[in-house]
Amino acid sequence: MSSTAKPLRKLDDLLDSRLMAKLDAIDVVSRKIFSGKVQGERRSKRRGQSIDFADFRPYVHGDDLRFVDWNIFGRLDRLFLKMFLEEEDLSLIIALDTSASMRVGNPDAFDYARKVAMALAYVGLVNQHRVSLVGFSQGQIERASNLRGRRKAADVASWLLRREPAGASGFEEAMRLVGTTRVGRGVMVVLSDFLFHEGFEKGLGMVAGRGFDVYALQVLAPQVVDPSREGGVSGDLLLVDSETQAETEITVTPELLRIYKERLDRLCGSLRAYCTRRDLVHLVVETSTPVETLMLEYLRRRGMLR
Repeated sequence: MSSTAKPLRKLDDLLDSRLMAKLDAIDVVSRKIFSGKVQGERRSKRRGQSIDFADFRPYVHGDDLRFVDWNIFGRLDRLFLKMFLEEEDLSLIIALDTSASMRVGNPDAFDYARKVAMALAYVGLVNQHRVSLVGFSQGQIERASNLRGRRKAADVASWLLRREPAGASGFEEAMRLVGTTRVGRGVMVVLSDFLFHEGFEKGLGMVAGRGFDVYALQVLAPQVVDPSREGGVSGDLLLVDSETQAETEITVTPELLRIYKERLDRLCGSLRAYCTRRDLVHLVVETSTPVETLMLEYLRRRGMLR
């Protein structure tokens, strides 16, 4: 069930100019109120010292006299301070599963996830958000941090094109790293099949409730969702686990396919239920879904983009 698609070699393979132009008109949205450390393009409800006026409040001893409204003082003989909406930055963290199980399916789950990562990063960059990427597999966590501005799109593409899936997931370790070293608050997107031997609960628990809007995008090839589809499996097979190399001999029968689908549905359902309890967003994305449809329709409906 490996991919036969053309290898990704350059930025245009990840994100073509037609879709890029459409993405220029959208932005990343954080559902939570957050506080950043550097001025950016995102407004919070915290009042500060930007150029956008918000309200007045009475002067108290020790306030900065530069923000006194002297026109009101002239009319009322009382001191009032101007209050402003403070401009704050948004962090967009994209975590990409680089374990061997992602190199499955047609279209390939790993290449599809890289295209989605590129599209999301591009939206963040053109809106002057702080973009970071994390690639994770067992024993190997690679990062590209604090990228900002349209010109960094080439750096993101170069980073994504250098990644190659291998080994087991290392998901828990990667989420622990993100949860303990993050800068600012905002949106985090995990692109993975979530087919982890160790489970997903501990990993997601490392980033849940820590100031991020977390989106778990479960990327699955059509043949993984339903092995009986065209190009799927049949007959007597020797299955080799791409991550552990464990071997299992099977004979594909309708009953075996039914059991497989039930177990996959149970896994997806438990991930969805976990995300709902923790105020995370879960979305199953088949790799046959056009990236444009995912970005401009599905993720808009889920509130990540506008």
